[in-house]
Amino acid sequence: MITVEFGRTSKQYEVIKRPIPHIIVDSNKEQHGWWNGIEPYGNRECTSERLLINPYNGCSHNCLFCYSHALGGYFRVFREKGIVTVFNDFAAKVARQLDGLTVASCGYLSPVTDPFQPLNEKYELSEQILKEFVDCNIPVQFTTKGRISETALKLIKKQEHSFGEVSILTLDEDTRRQLMAGGASTDELVRNIERLANADKFAVCRIDPIIPYVTDKQEELEELVQKVVDAGAEHIITSCMDIPLVMKYELYNELEKRFGIPKRQFESLYKERMSGRLHANIEYRRKLFSMMRTICDRNKVTMGLCMEFESINGKMVKGLNNEFMSSNNCEGIDIPLYIREGDGKRFEPVRGCYGSCLQCHSLDTVPACAIPDLKKAGAWKLKDYRRWSARIKERSTKQSTLEV
Repeated sequence: MITVEFGRTSKQYEVIKRPIPHIIVDSNKEQHGWWNGIEPYGNRECTSERLLINPYNGCSHNCLFCYSHALGGYFRVFREKGIVTVFNDFAAKVARQLDGLTVASCGYLSPVTDPFQPLNEKYELSEQILKEFVDCNIPVQFTTKGRISETALKLIKKQEHSFGEVSILTLDEDTRRQLMAGGASTDELVRNIERLANADKFAVCRIDPIIPYVTDKQEELEELVQKVVDAGAEHIITSCMDIPLVMKYELYNELEKRFGIPKRQFESLYKERMSGRLHANIEYRRKLFSMMRTICDRNKVTMGLCMEFESINGKMVKGLNNEFMSSNNCEGIDIPLYIREGDGKRFEPVRGCYGSCLQCHSLDTVPACAIPDLKKAGAWKLKDYRRWSARIKERSTKQSTLEV
């Protein structure tokens, strides 16, 4: 048994030892949008809305640099005890939440922990959640450093705008193994991209993050981009490693121990502080992203950045995608908002919507979705989707009355 503390309350859970230590938790947590809105500080670069879903907290891939190590709650349980949290019957909860909506954005498995980590082979929560979205004809995406299951691939193949992202840090297997405890081999990750492409699904390769002094050599990045494009990748997402302040000493020590890079090199590079994290200085990052854009252009593949900003006056931030992105949306694919009218079960794409709410934010026009809130590019909750859904139902009822 372990005790998990949340403020003044605590709960006890039985630890299940196999296949890896984990606990099963009942939860009423809800899907939600991005954590940050564009206002007031500009710290959002995610162009499209998403419904974020984490069926597991903690991930046995255990990437050295993962920012979830700095999070609390059940993430702390994994960091301190190596125990993954499984959210019991979460797919059924997601299904009930979707049933109550008439407007939905693309689902996202998973923004923090890998949906295809080994524990998923036992519980298959990721495949169950994918099925709920696809059965409603709502797009859904996943991001993984593991092997995409055949079931997941077959499911997203049924839905027009669903797609997959594969995260590949490096083609050097020894380096990959030093950066993460688990995950698929580099060869298997490249095969993931081939499998997505062979299924006629949009395939994204995330070279994310690039780690200074470890995976930032131009010739190696050239080889990686060419390899994944040959495998079928249609878009590249990249970033430079940032460091939560609470992790900096531990991360510097581990990078020095594993790769022989003196801590002082990272300390001299990571001088910019934004939103509780340290970022490599803007000159280094601009040079890195300019190089990546050149490499991607040369390989005839589009590129976007993930959560990369420039500090202004120490507080305001400006996204760098306007400077370096070569696609309409940061994930390379235009995914419209989906709405269902009347009592129908099936959601349908909104005509004229390209999914880029950040672009709508800067335009003085009514958005194609006819939901003015979405122009604000905010940090939305499930309650906001319910509020928009109620308005759509009201609008649909009025329209039906007029037709009668």
